[in-house]
Amino acid sequence: MASHQSSNHLEPLRRHIDELDRQIVELLNARANVVVDIGKAKQAHHTAIYAPDREQRVLEQVRQHNAGPLPDSCLEAIWREMMSGSFALERPLRIGYLGPPGSFSHLAARRKFGASVEYDDVESIQAVFDEIARGHLDLGLVPIENSIDGGIAETLDSFVDSSVRICAEVLITIHHNLLANCEPQLINKLYSKPNGFSQCRQWLSVQLRQAERVDVASTSRAAELASQEPGAAAIGSALAGELYGLKVQFANIEDNVNNVTRFFVIGKESPPPTGDDKTALMFTTAHEAGALSKVLDVFRDHGLNLTHIDKRPSKKVNWEYYFFVDFEGHEHDPEIVKVIEKSRSHCLQMSVLGSFPTAHEVL
Repeated sequence: MASHQSSNHLEPLRRHIDELDRQIVELLNARANVVVDIGKAKQAHHTAIYAPDREQRVLEQVRQHNAGPLPDSCLEAIWREMMSGSFALERPLRIGYLGPPGSFSHLAARRKFGASVEYDDVESIQAVFDEIARGHLDLGLVPIENSIDGGIAETLDSFVDSSVRICAEVLITIHHNLLANCEPQLINKLYSKPNGFSQCRQWLSVQLRQAERVDVASTSRAAELASQEPGAAAIGSALAGELYGLKVQFANIEDNVNNVTRFFVIGKESPPPTGDDKTALMFTTAHEAGALSKVLDVFRDHGLNLTHIDKRPSKKVNWEYYFFVDFEGHEHDPEIVKVIEKSRSHCLQMSVLGSFPTAHEVL
């Protein structure tokens, strides 16, 4: 009787939800019709399909319009997936990432671009750059730095001889999971990348001391191997577990819960200014005292905030380095144009890698 009365009470509310759902679907398809027209206009004028500056404005408007009770993060996830569908209507985008499927790069790409674009997993970060340069990919997603392990050497090195541009940045929380199809006490072998083991050292020393540890090239490869061996487990993403049929035995086993990786979206061109941008530079200086200081003094004198600095050996001349910096501002801002030219006068070589909207939200 109580169940019947509850059902009668809920029925009007459910009918209201059904009607709202109908209106939402109608509005989504009305929006999609406009997207189709935008796609035709972009193709007629050879305009890039992905516009990170427009993406940023749309998401900011969503946050401004949101009066609750849904949190901003929920609405942003809905809109990102809707924009993914929009890409498919305008022209399917082909996005490259460091594979195999299930890697954290794959996870980052999925969170950024949704489920309606085409994804290609490639064997190396350098290959992502190469495939974009050849026109085989529209965009690529590559890791640039981790909050625990620092800069990603292969990505930095790939910029040296490439003409690709940075289009956007993405911040992704890295959660490691113990993936296995057997009970934890039966695990005798554990696969992961070396930094997966290092980032979960404390948890593993307490919970899984008995297992043999085997280094592999990626966490997704670790999941693939673990899925093929009885008594084997992997440290990897929940996506890797899903793709390779492994259960998440323990979630979030990383020692530092604030583990974030910053990724760059790379392509053929950078977006126009949004008013909240960063610019990335790569340069070399003379091998002499104070050379780097002269470049950095230009940024200081103009009151510009450096948000990242790293270096890599040139591999051409001993003790010659490429320096990588990014800072607040867009390369087309008049003040930034002056800063770049003044900095260039103190460099043997300088390249602007691109300007891109600042990412504030961790996906």
